[in-house]
Formats: sequence, structure tokens, C-alpha cells
Amino acid sequence: MARPPLLSPDDVTAALRELPLWSGGADGIERTLELPSFRAAVEAISVIADAAELMDHHPDMDLRWTKVRVATVTHSAGGLTELDVELARRVDALCPGS
Repeated sequence: MARPPLLSPDDVTAALRELPLWSGGADGIERTLELPSFRAAVEAISVIADAAELMDHHPDMDLRWTKVRVATVTHSAGGLTELDVELARRVDALCPGS
């Protein structure tokens, strides 16, 4: 399978403008969700995992009580690709304002 191309610095800047809840750069982006309970945080991980499976693109997720840190980078490409941006969009759609 071919590796997706890395985003240019301008593309990364544009993507982060479109994704105001996310931070990072060409080496990866991340967002921390704040949920109302531990159970809600666990459920958010499950929902994100389902979306990631459909994309076959899997983020790193860390759970800390009611907070979930979601980080994504395309390791096989060595940085940020459109797959990461699309996954971030899907996380935002599934967990708006969290």
C-alpha cells in the first residue's frame, strides 16, 4: 500500500485553522476531550475507535479520568497527512465541544 503524501507547512497551518480544538504541527496533532464522567470518556474512546477502524487509521488515545487525549500522525509517512486531518474532522463531528 502506498504511503499518503505529507502535508506541506501551509497545508498544516490551514488544517489547524479549520480544526481550532486541535494543536500541533507537521509531526502530529492532538486534542484533549473533557467529558462529564469517566463512563462518558470511555464511551468516547469506543466511538472514536469505531471511526478509526472504518478509516484503517488509528490514533493514540490516553484516558485520564474524564479527559481523553487523542493524537494522530501517519507514522508510515513520517508526519501529518490528509488521513490525520480527516480523522480529526471525524473526532470533532463525533465529540463536538467536548
